[in-house]
Amino acid sequence: MSDKIDFIDLKTQQQKIYPSLMNRIQRVLEHGQYIMGPEIKELEEKLAAYVGVKHAVTCSSGTDALLMPLMAYGVGPGDAIFTSPFTFIATAEVIQILGATPVFVDIDPRTFNMNPELLAQAIANLAKNPGTAHLKPKGVMPVDLFGQPADYDQINAIARQHGLFVLEDAAQSFGATYKGRKACSLADCAATSFFPAKPLGCYGDGGVVFTDSAELADTLRSIRVHGKGKDKYDNIRIGLNGRMDTLQAAIVLAKMEVFAQEVIDRQKVAERYSRLLQDIVKVPFVAPECTSVWAQYSVLSDRKAQLQQKLKDAGVPTAVYYPLPLHLQGAFAHLGCQPGDFPVSEESSRLIFSLPMHPYLSDTIQDRIISAFKG
Repeated sequence: MSDKIDFIDLKTQQQKIYPSLMNRIQRVLEHGQYIMGPEIKELEEKLAAYVGVKHAVTCSSGTDALLMPLMAYGVGPGDAIFTSPFTFIATAEVIQILGATPVFVDIDPRTFNMNPELLAQAIANLAKNPGTAHLKPKGVMPVDLFGQPADYDQINAIARQHGLFVLEDAAQSFGATYKGRKACSLADCAATSFFPAKPLGCYGDGGVVFTDSAELADTLRSIRVHGKGKDKYDNIRIGLNGRMDTLQAAIVLAKMEVFAQEVIDRQKVAERYSRLLQDIVKVPFVAPECTSVWAQYSVLSDRKAQLQQKLKDAGVPTAVYYPLPLHLQGAFAHLGCQPGDFPVSEESSRLIFSLPMHPYLSDTIQDRIISAFKG
């Protein structure tokens, strides 16, 4: 067997940025401001400028980046938040943590993102359904799955008609675009994650919330430090211990130096996959108005189990995002959803699997992966 194939290759990236990485970490060790050090402000300014919004508020994880805006909007019991069932649990988890109710909306079968037409139906049906008539529509949380933004023009228009806020779950899409605008700038606010496997990740947990609203940004800064007012012993609201570590900010700053090129290289890898696999599996669809940052390269096949086994036998790792939609998870059993309620999500779970994807995937390794499909 030749060189091991990595699903995500962080080692090559680290070698590329090692001098800058060590320099930035050393600076943190020297100044010793491990909590809210100067790198936090530097990172927030660079992230906001990259995305094209006025405010970026870093925090301790992508999950807290979703939770904090919901807290800022006063989400709680009796509120309905519309979101996708085809995503990681964090998206709906934060809704339920606050006592609100996630109301699932099925996905577009091509993009795997929230279907705007079904969103409009879900809002209209809320009051008609005896099980949900008591709920008040409060907000929408679309998910930019696998690196491609959802259809925000339609989603935002529907939300405005009903007086709902929109929180963009951009945990997988930082670096992508929608109609020429950057992901994380497409709604009232947006959240992304710096989990190590993300297109832009740290070496632990981290996240950030983006918004153009100065008022919302101030509230988020308060929430992330236990609801502080003029200082940490003046607590004007309930908050979190939600700060990002200075060392993690330093790591993301080093990674940002190569991020633009990595986005280009990810696109080249994805295009080559699609060209060589289009006759074997259903390759990803990217809407004409979008670019994807390819957080995952996910394909569909009714021969999924057989193909995954062939790849495994050839030393090629695969993963399934996501094997069971959220509406069928035990954590949401109280919602009373049944198999068949969200058929596109369920069919996608049945057919989908993801291949190794990172900007340092060589043609040679990619050829081995393609050959494994045919072997």
